[in-house]
Amino acid sequence: MRTKRKFMKTQLTRPRKGGAAKRRRQTDHRKRLVALGVTQETVDGMNQKEVRDMLKHPAKIQQD
Repeated sequence: MRTKRKFMKTQLTRPRKGGAAKRRRQTDHRKRLVALGVTQETVDGMNQKEVRDMLKHPAKIQQD
């Protein structure tokens, strides 16, 4: 059977995430760490992978 035009017009690739949304997510992660008790200076010195790794297990964060 033939594939109809209605089904061929659909988008085949997913849209990429934008840079503004990525920056917003990263700032939200950093704010979340500060709210959990990590100092702002420590968070500023961390890269994004370290921030995400800390947020995976928030119960293990040392609160002083």
